[in-house]
Amino acid sequence: MDRAELVELLSADGLRLLDSLPEWDSKADIVRTVAELRRAGHPPSLVATVLSQSKLRARARAKFGEFASRMLFTETGLEQATRLKVAALHAGRFARAGIGHVADLGCGIGGDALALAAVDLEVTAADADEVTAAIAAYNLTPFPKARVLHSSAEDVALAGVGGAWLDPARRTTAGGTTTRLADAADYSPGLDFAFGLADALPVGVKLGPGTDRRVIPAGAEAQWISVDGDVVELVVWLGAVSRPGIGRAALVIRGDGAAELTAPRDSEDAPVGPLGDYLYEPDGTVIRARLIGELARANGAWMLSEGIAYLTADTAFESPFARGFRVIERLPADERQLRQALAARGIGTLEIKKRGVDVDPAALRTRLKLRGEASATIVLTREEGRHVALLVERI
Repeated sequence: MDRAELVELLSADGLRLLDSLPEWDSKADIVRTVAELRRAGHPPSLVATVLSQSKLRARARAKFGEFASRMLFTETGLEQATRLKVAALHAGRFARAGIGHVADLGCGIGGDALALAAVDLEVTAADADEVTAAIAAYNLTPFPKARVLHSSAEDVALAGVGGAWLDPARRTTAGGTTTRLADAADYSPGLDFAFGLADALPVGVKLGPGTDRRVIPAGAEAQWISVDGDVVELVVWLGAVSRPGIGRAALVIRGDGAAELTAPRDSEDAPVGPLGDYLYEPDGTVIRARLIGELARANGAWMLSEGIAYLTADTAFESPFARGFRVIERLPADERQLRQALAARGIGTLEIKKRGVDVDPAALRTRLKLRGEASATIVLTREEGRHVALLVERI
């Protein structure tokens, strides 16, 4: 969206038209909808803009719930925006630390600023992109203690601010194409600036979950967060918003519940041993935070193979930090013999999980020529360095 499109959208006619549209339906006849809006006298540019916003609002429900129906978005801003339930947890950190005024530097469309303002904190939000800053200002309109600046993070005056939140831009858009930045050195604002603020203020910095761990400052709390099984972000906490004695944290959010595994530092892996009666797949946050050993020792489990993120145990345990499987039997690891074994069991629908083996599950599923009424799950991995195929069932 460019400046002219935003000005048109923010007009009384533009917002009225946007709010009058029915909920976005991907199966609807868009050509017919456009024609009807054009016949009603709406300019072509406005029609295109409001339909784009309607589509973004529908996508945004996954992150913002019902709030999405009154917000505006950009494509890139929505992609990088923090889910509201996660942003609320971030805001709670600042509130519990007694910080009354937070600067959201690089605020995007304002998702985190919204959560901060919702817990009655004063918020100074800023974004270097004019259109994005204007959209954030619109989204924060209900909160009188929030203001939005069109400014780079580095140029915001921080006098009177008690803490800072930064979500550096990790994507760039050119020619209508958005590209994810692979090198943390290219983020905006840069990490040197973001982490350097901790010399004067408590700071939280949101990064992608796959960020090179070498950029995490010594002494910081690094918290990986997953939502309903997907690892969504890494937050580096510094100063009063970090927790004493915690250097690594894996926060798992499922539905309305949350659980967290923490440790002072990366945990040492558990010993490797033979396959037990049960197999466990740690949540991605546990893997990213390198807390697999912590999880294993807490539940009497051990590693199935060195460097492979599967645990095994002789007794079943329940944990929010791992999915469990009962091992039914070993199957041949050889592909031809595996195909025969599956055919003999009448397995026509197969879930293939794998770690530590070089195989494309979709291609393998085709080559296995599955036939039958039964469904099953197999795990392709290594046991003490040897390739194995395991028939399992979820517990």
